[in-house]
Amino acid sequence: MKNAINWFEIPVTDYERAKKFYSAILGEEIIDHHMDNMKYGIFPYDMESHKVGGAIMQMEGTNPSRQGSTVYLNGGDDLNVALGKVEAAGGEVIMPKTDIQENGFIAQFLDTEGNRVALHSMG
Repeated sequence: MKNAINWFEIPVTDYERAKKFYSAILGEEIIDHHMDNMKYGIFPYDMESHKVGGAIMQMEGTNPSRQGSTVYLNGGDDLNVALGKVEAAGGEVIMPKTDIQENGFIAQFLDTEGNRVALHSMG
């Protein structure tokens, strides 16, 4: 096994609002891939090399939460770029950029749906 995680899903209550939020902070398009009874948007990822990927999803029975597992999104070369867009896009920074020594930097935020999500970068 190369990675313990190969896919993640972030539950949302307002798909279009969440799509706009994540597109704004990551500077990348969330690709619609809706299915029966589910609105589904895929984050950019390298499908050919089978890197970790994920999506936002609006579906009955799934609920956003600030408790539980934390998903760390790629913060790019400097996570301040994405983190600096969180509040303007409707989210709330709950942990500023934090140095974790040789492992880079992390930060956490609440998205527009109430999920606690994090960013990681080496810069």
